[in-house]
Amino acid sequence: MTLTLTVSDEVRALAPGFTHVAVEADGLVNGPSTEGTSALLDDARRLAERLGGRPPHEDPHVAAWRETYTAFGSKPSRTRNSAEALARRALSDAGLPRINVLVDVYNAISVAHLIPVGGEDTEHIRGAMRLVRATGDEDFVTVAGGEETVEHPDAGEVVWRDDAGVTCRRWNWRQGPRTRLTERSTSAVFLLESLAPMPVADVEGAGAELAELLAKFSPGARITVHAPE
Repeated sequence: MTLTLTVSDEVRALAPGFTHVAVEADGLVNGPSTEGTSALLDDARRLAERLGGRPPHEDPHVAAWRETYTAFGSKPSRTRNSAEALARRALSDAGLPRINVLVDVYNAISVAHLIPVGGEDTEHIRGAMRLVRATGDEDFVTVAGGEETVEHPDAGEVVWRDDAGVTCRRWNWRQGPRTRLTERSTSAVFLLESLAPMPVADVEGAGAELAELLAKFSPGARITVHAPE
């Protein structure tokens, strides 16, 4: 892997059933949402059928994320993991938002599999990516009220970070704008994250499906699906 990803021992102890699959891609072609990506998102709105009438938080995998959020001090009903948040939007009258081709694709995979999925522009990542429990001193640069602002995670909060600071707060709750995928992005790493009781084969399958869709929307892109870790 060109980009180094590590998970700290503290996070492993907190969530021993945690698994992530990384999909690395170069030569991507991004742009505004298309009819094709909109169709993927509309299809994801059939989530209610897959849930069998249950609300997303009653799905066993989503429930596991809620328990883990509680374990590191976050309130899962207020700061939902990304898969649950997207699922709730998919089931709403408004449906899923259209962002851009790459974000639409990974959001559709997230909802289809009820797996948190994130995408980072590797051109803007500084050094290694690591999943750690925050000290509380790290910088998280975000935007509030249209103005750039610096926040700090809570001590003990699980965050993704690089050498420049936090890239995603509360594990997979809120991504910072520095590394998000824009219409100019051509290189990315996508992270699919799962907890027990989800079988590792399920997150592997979601990663393979994501790679197929990336190849479909970016013909000629160089895509590598890494083994689960």
